[in-house]
Amino acid sequence: MSRRVTPILIALFALTALLFFPSAAFAAEGSDTGTFDKLLAEHGIGMALGGSFVAGIIASLTPCVFPMIPITVSIFGATETTSRLRGAALSGVYVLGICTLFTPLGVAAGATGVGMGEVMAKPYVIIPIALIFFALAASMFGAFELALPSSITNRVSTVGGVGFKGAFVLGLVLGLVAAPCTGPFLTALLLYIAKTKDLLLGGGAMFTFALGLGLPFFIAGTFALNLPKGGAWMMGIKWASGVVLAYMGFKYLRDRWPEVFRGWMSPSVILLAVGGVITAIGLGFGIVHIMAERRKSPIARLSKPMKLLSIVPAIAGMYITLSWFDVPKAIAGAMAWEKSEEAGIAKAKSEAKPTIVDFGASWCTACKELEHETWPDARVREEGKRFVAIAVDATDDEDKTVEALKKKYNVVGLPTVVLLDKDGKEQARFNEFVKPERMAEAMKKVQ
Repeated sequence: MSRRVTPILIALFALTALLFFPSAAFAAEGSDTGTFDKLLAEHGIGMALGGSFVAGIIASLTPCVFPMIPITVSIFGATETTSRLRGAALSGVYVLGICTLFTPLGVAAGATGVGMGEVMAKPYVIIPIALIFFALAASMFGAFELALPSSITNRVSTVGGVGFKGAFVLGLVLGLVAAPCTGPFLTALLLYIAKTKDLLLGGGAMFTFALGLGLPFFIAGTFALNLPKGGAWMMGIKWASGVVLAYMGFKYLRDRWPEVFRGWMSPSVILLAVGGVITAIGLGFGIVHIMAERRKSPIARLSKPMKLLSIVPAIAGMYITLSWFDVPKAIAGAMAWEKSEEAGIAKAKSEAKPTIVDFGASWCTACKELEHETWPDARVREEGKRFVAIAVDATDDEDKTVEALKKKYNVVGLPTVVLLDKDGKEQARFNEFVKPERMAEAMKKVQ
């Protein structure tokens, strides 16, 4: 098999999933939260579990999970395994780690009525995750090699890749990372668990979902042995992985406490340009570092200095640039959102208007998609003129007001968009990202 087989295999896998399961791939465009119930009622347990597995595969292709696959390749590619069988075993343990954390977390979330994303937004969860990402990034940059004894360095420098315990722990971390990026199918599964209290079947479905989520990682780790060992290319992967991991650590903190990082987030094009320049500087230093790692490189002495110079600008530039895309841009004629639900409902009653109640949070990826793509759309804004729009910021789910509103509107997970008619009766509900055309069509039917 070609040494370049792993990236090609992953790409083909992603393409195949999108071709053969298009409805699953675009499930996030709607909110059919009865999917699991329908599969179970119409096709039996086997099909319901199979649907869970496919939904897990699709979830692995989401933007917050799929980028972790090449990092996994570098982790397992750096191991001292001598056979593909051992590589498969390590990868299997990695996937088992995903299932071990993801399954009970999902069952508990469904049984208690608390969404997985909300669990992941707790400070006592976010801070350890961020620290883990920073530690992994530091290891990718070789920090442990400089500070620890060689007996420990040989284990830590591969980020857990030399043993089954390390692979299992990394699987647990991926389970945490993937929790907020699960799509409407898992919302349906959580609703099923909450409604029926069937923890056995619910747990089995969560387990098969986690297996699907881990499949691309298993493929990547198993066939990583076909990649050439060592050399400049591996240093390049480690450097890039370190930058991405550090960015993800900051992203988790930023999404939970946006007010702390607000100074680094602005819709200004100038800030985007500054971020691009800083990124280019870091990338330039990084490229020199990688080139210096080539065999018999005439600039080998520059490797470490260039790596040290590249880290801060690469991470800072990536953070500033990507954060710019997360900031809503001002649009003429944008919908006016009431921040007080009580005031919004009173206004809707006095003016005899229908109402939109949008529950979102800074850590919710789908909420940001609604904010960036759906609500600014001209068709949605035109329909929105008839509505009173209410935005409920549920970032702090321990806020008593937020807790009461979630109970009032029966909010299980985020995002949740509820459309009420002028009499205050619910006419439509969406629990995931919805494309503008579908939202506009739903709004037209509400009077």
